[in-house]
Amino acid sequence: MVKVHIKKSTIGGVLRCPSSKSYSHRAIAIGSLAEGRSVITNILLSRDTLATLAACRLLGADINQKNTTLYIEGKHSYEAPENILNAENSGTSIRILTVMAALVKKGFTIITGDESLRKRPMRPILDALTQLGVHCYSSKLNGKAPLLVKGGGIKGGVATINGGVSSQFVSALLISCIYADSMVTIRINGEQVSKPYIEATMATMKAFGVTINYEPSVSEYYIQNKEYRSAVFDIPTDFSAAAMILSAGVLVGDEVTINGLNFGLPQGDSHIIDIIRKMGGKIKVEKEKGEVTVYGSCTLEGGEFNLVDTPDLLPVVAILALKASSPVKIDGIAHARFKETDRVANITSQLMKLGATIRERNDEMVINAPEVLKNATLEAFNDHRLFMAFTIASMLTEKSSVTSAESVDVSYPSFIQDMIKLRASIRLMPDRE
Repeated sequence: MVKVHIKKSTIGGVLRCPSSKSYSHRAIAIGSLAEGRSVITNILLSRDTLATLAACRLLGADINQKNTTLYIEGKHSYEAPENILNAENSGTSIRILTVMAALVKKGFTIITGDESLRKRPMRPILDALTQLGVHCYSSKLNGKAPLLVKGGGIKGGVATINGGVSSQFVSALLISCIYADSMVTIRINGEQVSKPYIEATMATMKAFGVTINYEPSVSEYYIQNKEYRSAVFDIPTDFSAAAMILSAGVLVGDEVTINGLNFGLPQGDSHIIDIIRKMGGKIKVEKEKGEVTVYGSCTLEGGEFNLVDTPDLLPVVAILALKASSPVKIDGIAHARFKETDRVANITSQLMKLGATIRERNDEMVINAPEVLKNATLEAFNDHRLFMAFTIASMLTEKSSVTSAESVDVSYPSFIQDMIKLRASIRLMPDRE
């Protein structure tokens, strides 16, 4: 395990963030299900997306890579893979792959991941697939990976699914159920969290020729039997990554500009722009140019922020709260406990080391900033978003350190290098030192 040592910094400059992890997963999977040759440009090559890519190859897609462009010869009827599908640390991958595995003609597919992923809930997708005529199992009978999926196709029908844990279950069903034997209806129980990610799924499907009918008044999706068309799809810059850099610009920046942003495709984490404005941060948005510029703020305003649709903004809003002159209440975050780690509990424990006062409940947290931040050694729990957020927060202190530097290869492999380009004082060193 590697950690970074950080000193107080003032950053500035222009940066293009990496491509979207969410859209990369979706485009790889859908391209692998589309007959013919699809071209995916500006793909994100990270640990998570490479896991999806490798698994789609095992399922039978012919994928060639040249720099950040993928050339995919897809199909929607697979032979049983020669090896286990390893989703690594990616919740999106394992959920999409589980439904894709049902399209195997015959035989079983085994899907697993790393230690963290094997703790994350999978029962909703298993239950939904069972309702659609697929035989699928948790090998330990605990609703978690490793998973076994019996081939033979998706029969169709109605699947009822709990919307309160993750939107990834719905996205996974949408992507593959167009190849079910008959129409599929997905019925959501309770409030659906992270809706913008489902919108991103449907936007990607539309680019490959498939439109989904959705009835919001009854929270139902109607999936007709259709086929994807091969397509050329350009992955947009990732607003989740941009949100991190924008928060750094607000907290410790002089002037920081993110360029290459695409406002034409839905990305829930673009909501960071509204949050920064509400907190009194100085921000300039030029949608036509695809640019957002932020300026350093001595203090920010508190307030209440509901993140039910944007759980990945939790670490970002939490560190912005460290400069707030009044309490910051963040709610709608119960599902953030089922990410790579329990982000609510882990953010609470680590920001308290910096001197913040935090009241945490199941679905909310209230953060009061300290007058002066303490130096601290922060544990990121091998969670990429926590590592990035804690590294940025540490630039407010005289000298701090953060563990799990290697975790950023999940979504933003060049994060440390990019922060150094912006003049952040960050030094890598082995944890034992």
